[in-house]
Amino acid sequence: MSDAGSPNLRARAMVAALGVMWGLNWPAARMALLDYSPWMFRSIALWVGAAALFGVAAARGRVLWVPRGRDRLHLVVAGLLNLAGFNLFSSFAQLGTTTTRVAIIAYTMPLWVTFLAWLVLGERLDRVRAVALGLGAAGIAALIIPFLGGTIPIGMWFALGAAVSWAAGTVYVKWAAVSADPFVIAGWQLAAGGVAAVAGLLLFGGTPRLLPEHWQAGVGLFYNVVFGTALAYYVWFEVVARLPAATAALGVLMVPVVGVSSAMLLVGDRPTPMDFVGFALVMTAAGCVLLRPAPKV
Repeated sequence: MSDAGSPNLRARAMVAALGVMWGLNWPAARMALLDYSPWMFRSIALWVGAAALFGVAAARGRVLWVPRGRDRLHLVVAGLLNLAGFNLFSSFAQLGTTTTRVAIIAYTMPLWVTFLAWLVLGERLDRVRAVALGLGAAGIAALIIPFLGGTIPIGMWFALGAAVSWAAGTVYVKWAAVSADPFVIAGWQLAAGGVAAVAGLLLFGGTPRLLPEHWQAGVGLFYNVVFGTALAYYVWFEVVARLPAATAALGVLMVPVVGVSSAMLLVGDRPTPMDFVGFALVMTAAGCVLLRPAPKV
C-alpha cells in the first residue's frame, strides 16, 4: 500500500470507529440512567468532553479564547440548543420509551436541519431533499401509528425535541458564522451545555450521586464520558479535516444502525415491525440528505 493511501485508509477506519462509538453510546446512556439522573449524567459527560477538546486545542497551540463579544453569545446559544438540548432531551427520552425508538427519532436530525435551513437561511429545497422530508415524516408516522387511539409515550416527544434542538443549534451556528477554531467552537458549546446541565441538577436533580449502585450504570457512564463524548468528538474533527463531507456522513449514518442493534443486544430492546419500518424510512431519508452535495442558496 502506498504512503499516500495509508492516511486516507486510516481516516476511513476512523469513520467506522466513530459510527461504532456513537452508536454504542445509546445503550451506554440507558445503562448509566439506571442510577444517574439525566442532569447528573449529562453534567459529567459534557464537562469532561469540554475539557478534552480544550486540552487537544491547547496541545496543538490553538487559541482557546473567543475574542468577539457577539461570538461568545452565539456559542452560548448554540451550546444550549446543540449540546444541552440534545443530550438532556435524549436522556429523558430513554426514560420514557425504548432506546431503539429514541435512536431512530433522534436521527431525523439531518431532515430538521434541511427544513430549518430552508426556512431560516433560504437554502434551496431541491426535489431529493423534499422527498427526504416526506420519507422522514412517514418514518415518524410509522412509529406513532401503533399508539393512535391511546397515549403516545412521552419519551418519543422528548426524542423529537432532541432532534429539533440539535438541528436548530446547527443552523444557528451556520447563521451566526462564528469565527474560531472548530475544536474551540465545540469545546465552548460543550461547556455551555455543561453549565445548563449543572443548573438543572442543582434545581431539579436532587442529591447528586457519584458512585453507582449497579455496575452497569458505572460502565455506561464511563463509556459515555470517555468514548462517546471526549474521544468521539476528537475523532469527528479529525475525520472532517481529512475526508470529504459525504464520506464523513457515512459515520453519522452508521450511528442509528449500531445504536438499534446494540440496544437489542445490551439492554434487551425488542423493536416491533413498525419500529423497523420507521427505521428504514428515516435511514433512507437521512441518507438522501447526508450523501447529497449541499444545495446552493
